[in-house]
Amino acid sequence: MKPFIVRAAAVIGDIAAAVFDTLKEEESRKRLSYSGILEVDTMTGKEFEIFLYIHFEKLGYNVTLTQDSQDYGADLILYKDGLKTVVQAKRSKNPVGIKAVQEVAGAVRHYKGNKGRVITNNKFTENACKLAKSNDVELWDRKRLIEFILIAKNCK
Repeated sequence: MKPFIVRAAAVIGDIAAAVFDTLKEEESRKRLSYSGILEVDTMTGKEFEIFLYIHFEKLGYNVTLTQDSQDYGADLILYKDGLKTVVQAKRSKNPVGIKAVQEVAGAVRHYKGNKGRVITNNKFTENACKLAKSNDVELWDRKRLIEFILIAKNCK
């Protein structure tokens, strides 16, 4: 009888842990969905990716997060209106340079995307802007990110 009780307790413990993890994930998603630019400035890179994921979903995009390593320069893949947009998310304390543009330009080809986009909470260097223009990569700086957040927050 005791082994059965021990196994039952282990199963109940596993179920409780799974429920707890789900509640934590839901709480985290809710917190991220209500975050503004000041909260973005304190996020980890992964939190910023999930933040963008949530907000793009609100705007009707189908969104895929790429794996954490060997992502070929993409953090999110956006699908909407028959277009595939490859996104590099850069939450940064410093202006974003050409490396992010190079990565997303390569990722567009790898993922067979229609366009590339780099999104940051900061600004871009002059060289990053030049390279983005010659590679048809959209750059969303802090101002554009704030506009995006406000639009997504007003979307039900």
